[in-house]
Amino acid sequence: MRLKTKLVLAITGLVFLLAGILSLVYVSQLVHAAVQQSYDGNKMVADEVRFAVQDALENGLKDVTVDPNNPGQLHDLEVTAIRNSAALKAVMDSVNRYSLTVYDINIGDAQHHTLVSTNPTNEDKPLPVRDDYGQLLRVNPIQLMREVFGPPRVFDISVPLERNGQPFITVHVGARTTLLHVVYAPWMQEAFTLMGFVLIAALVMAFLLSNLALRPLEEISMQLSYWTPVSEESDPSETAPKEDMPQRVSTQIERIGQRMRNVEEVFSALKENLDQILGNLQDGILLFTGDGRAVLVSESARRFLQVEKANMLGLHAREIFDRSTVLGRSLIEAFETGVDLVQEAVLTETGRRIEASLNLIHDDRTNQKLGALVTLHDLESVEEIESELELSRRMAAIGRLTSGVGHEVKNPINAIVVHLELLKNKLGETNGAASKHLEVIDAEIHRLDRVVQTLVDFSRPVELQLREHDLRRVIGDVITLATEELSTRNVTLESELPSNPVVAYVDADLMKQAVLNVIQNGAQAMSEGGRLRVLLEENRKVAILRIQDQGPGVPDDIKDRIFDLYFTTKSDGSGIGLAMTYRILQLHHGSVEVQSEMGHGTEFTMRIPLAMTEWGKRHLQPESAEGTEWMLQ
Repeated sequence: MRLKTKLVLAITGLVFLLAGILSLVYVSQLVHAAVQQSYDGNKMVADEVRFAVQDALENGLKDVTVDPNNPGQLHDLEVTAIRNSAALKAVMDSVNRYSLTVYDINIGDAQHHTLVSTNPTNEDKPLPVRDDYGQLLRVNPIQLMREVFGPPRVFDISVPLERNGQPFITVHVGARTTLLHVVYAPWMQEAFTLMGFVLIAALVMAFLLSNLALRPLEEISMQLSYWTPVSEESDPSETAPKEDMPQRVSTQIERIGQRMRNVEEVFSALKENLDQILGNLQDGILLFTGDGRAVLVSESARRFLQVEKANMLGLHAREIFDRSTVLGRSLIEAFETGVDLVQEAVLTETGRRIEASLNLIHDDRTNQKLGALVTLHDLESVEEIESELELSRRMAAIGRLTSGVGHEVKNPINAIVVHLELLKNKLGETNGAASKHLEVIDAEIHRLDRVVQTLVDFSRPVELQLREHDLRRVIGDVITLATEELSTRNVTLESELPSNPVVAYVDADLMKQAVLNVIQNGAQAMSEGGRLRVLLEENRKVAILRIQDQGPGVPDDIKDRIFDLYFTTKSDGSGIGLAMTYRILQLHHGSVEVQSEMGHGTEFTMRIPLAMTEWGKRHLQPESAEGTEWMLQ
């Protein structure tokens, strides 16, 4: 069944129900009024007949002598006077003839015998037993309707004529319900006619209201049809007439909902990829709408702006950029003036050099402002990367050079050692002075051999044994090993390790060597002892290891050279330890940085990429049972 048909039937039924209830109340009140009116009229008829009976008795007994001790004589005289009264008969006949609701009139005595009646067959017979007409006034409307319009019945209205306080003559007026029905039938017909008119009006009103109610639904369906593409396999001309309007709208909404779910899935995937890309970018990116509110903010932008607000999305540019800073003032002025900012170098209050750009986005056709794109570029990071690349190139060149030099030098050294042994054998112990010089030559040749061997080891390709390790355990082993040695130098080693595992994909032995090199370098820098701190923390996708000493610091003029091979400021140093650390971190795709201030110590920062593992969902790979020996060069 269509919705329109349901609406028409529902509205029609509701109106018909209301009209029926109102009509029933109206008819019940009408019938009650009719019964009350009939009762009053018949009661008046009964009183009129009683007065006529009273007159008949007065006139008939006026000149008659009655024995008070003979009641039978008095009864006979009363009957004779009533039956012989022409005036009484005239009143009764006229009432019975012209009253529309009077069925008959009976006059009875105290023994309930009929003395006079408009129905001659009732005379000298017992009075008819009938219900009191007054009870119809006390019944409920449904019972009243049933009595009036049900099987024909005659109700009685009686009026007594009393003597000495006792009734001796009674006037009975009979009212028949069929007569009530005939009298008030036109009123009932008018009521039912009114109900029929109301029913027809309800049908018309329901039809109009259903069309009016469904018109917005049709407009919604047209709009949904515009946004819902019709499948090529279905013919809209065939399906549209068969579907009811709400069903069609529901189907279209379901299609749009499915499309929105599909778009939401694609959007979620794109947003996840975009967040990953923005998270890996070193440059800060902020995208604003036409009214200057942020809709996209990269993680790097928060570090550039040093904003502590966790969520900058939806904020206005004036709320994000601080006008009191050089960078914020430059960007806000560009926003307000509507002028592009092209790679403007800004020196911040902290001495950091940033390259800021603001590109306003306009509609090509209307030239309306659609938004703005802000990019922040760290010039110092670029220089650091270039410096690291230059250092890597130098290290690679040194590696290629040392590999050839070590091979070329190793052979002559071996030949010198052989001939030196032959010479020592020929001279024997006869020449003590010559033997002393030969021992010096031998010691220096062996020292040179160790240096060349170290050079060859440094340039030789390293085969990494990469496994998943908890860096807390790796660093803990180094601390355990170094604590005893540092205590002999009056150096206190302190460590702060996180409570949760920090899992990295590393060669544990090489990583221990790299960390131990830096720890011993810091301990050697504190000639008078002090405190050396080792701190490990996790920052997004990298583990950060900080090693802080309280030494004199590294001068700025040699800070960029401390990772060069063979560079050292110690009289007994080899210049290989920090270079080896730098190389090990490079092999693990990490980095090592140094920050130092003269008189306030030095801090080495090592960044190690974390393993792509969610801790607790995948167990660590077991380490080798034997392990690999490692040592400090």
